[in-house]
Amino acid sequence: MTAAAAQTSRLIDLGVPDLAGLTGAAFTDLVPAAPEGGGVLVVSPSLVPTAELAPLLTKGDKPGFVVEDLTDLADFVPAPGETVPEAPLYWITDVERGDGMANWSPAEALPAIRERGRVPLTVSEGISWLLQEPERLERGRCFMTIGSRKPRAKGGLDARTPALWISNGTGRDSRARKGAPKVGWCWAGNRHTWLGFASAGARRCPSP
Repeated sequence: MTAAAAQTSRLIDLGVPDLAGLTGAAFTDLVPAAPEGGGVLVVSPSLVPTAELAPLLTKGDKPGFVVEDLTDLADFVPAPGETVPEAPLYWITDVERGDGMANWSPAEALPAIRERGRVPLTVSEGISWLLQEPERLERGRCFMTIGSRKPRAKGGLDARTPALWISNGTGRDSRARKGAPKVGWCWAGNRHTWLGFASAGARRCPSP
């Protein structure tokens, strides 16, 4: 089985086509050809809303979740300057977690990522990566997805940036969610020693 076929099969097994209202065969027909060298197959929010994709994440026996005060997750769109394929499924290549940028602020990390000719992951891209490689989310080694930002109605950007980490089971998360993958947010000006900045070499959408 090719890497593309394996990733497609995993998404089918996780129930992504069901969330999209598609049969497995129809879903497979949407998969674009994998780029040379492979990559990660991304489920676009246009196919499955990010908030519905998050519960498919797993860590051990714990399903993922979106924090209660991120009810506007759908409003986080590609950040200014980011070009995302207008396709239900596409590929990202050469994905990195960005551990070397831990304890940087998003304002510091974004230009550094772009100077390397890379693209910051959107939150749906980050989730898609972890659906294929859940082991990439480790306690103390998690990441922000600053390719997604929410525009403000009066101009500028919302002060939050989405991030993916592991719940401690405190506060509104509840004890039952301790150890679960968590889609949350951080202030755009803050630094966290346990959050890097995930990025990819490129976004690709070859013909199916």
